[in-house]
Amino acid sequence: MVGIGAGAGAVGMAAAIANRWFIKRNGLAMGLLTAANAAGQLIFLPLLALLAQRYGWRGVSVTVTLAVAAMVPLVMLLMPEWPSDIGVGPYGAAPDAARRPRNCRNPIAVALQTLARASRSMDFWLLAGSFAVCGLSTNGLINTHLIAYCADHGISELAGANVLAALGVFSLIGATLSGWMCDRFNPRILLFWYYGLRGLSLILVPLTPFDFVSLSVFAVFYGLDWVATGPATFALANEVFGRRDTPVVVSWIFAGHQIGGAIAAFGAGTVRTLTGDYLLAFMTSGLACFLAALLVLRVTRPVPAFAAAE
Repeated sequence: MVGIGAGAGAVGMAAAIANRWFIKRNGLAMGLLTAANAAGQLIFLPLLALLAQRYGWRGVSVTVTLAVAAMVPLVMLLMPEWPSDIGVGPYGAAPDAARRPRNCRNPIAVALQTLARASRSMDFWLLAGSFAVCGLSTNGLINTHLIAYCADHGISELAGANVLAALGVFSLIGATLSGWMCDRFNPRILLFWYYGLRGLSLILVPLTPFDFVSLSVFAVFYGLDWVATGPATFALANEVFGRRDTPVVVSWIFAGHQIGGAIAAFGAGTVRTLTGDYLLAFMTSGLACFLAALLVLRVTRPVPAFAAAE
């Protein structure tokens, strides 16, 4: 149930909102929506770590549930479905664009038909594969195991959660800057640097003393890169698959992200159990990021079937 809820409200939803409400600067809009994810980490992680220490995992679960429940009526009451619902067009569109498009198609059929068309493109698999590495190196490895890695070095759970919160601060900055840059620069080149620098940080951090100074440098360096890949992947999908279909395509690409995260979450735990440390997990994740940096440079061309549908 957590997986369904988290997936439904993730990158695909943000992509739909950015493309629906913004013709211009939709990269920045996607960057701000992605940065909100980092802001939630900054706000909640230290509090949840404190609750876990005092009340166990049930206190964490109840708190998250209440926070999500509080957001449901706010979204229903305050967020219009379309720009035309408040008498305007998307930002940067012509004045006569304030109309709500009709769509009576079955959503499940739309999702499967879009996947069938996208899967015929090598670009889709390149983006899905690279974003799987993104999930492997973030949600799967760092989100799941960094606190345990800190504990291996005598750092408390609360202190480890504070490191993740610090990552969230710089992720907020990095995601916003990434969105801004995607409106101005080639997202392929941006993704190449994001994955390359992330891989470098993951390979170097196990070789440091793993003290306050090295963790602080890692929090800054890795944090700026953490979710910067989201806006750039979205911008690249817009180029290749078109604005109309990108939210659905990005949702399928995000499924690859979650698969990569699941593999790393299980794999890194297995490595820690068998070898006694996380060194091999960090090295493997870093090398996978270098591979992803090369993959994204191969994404070069629009898909004719999608271009014709625009």
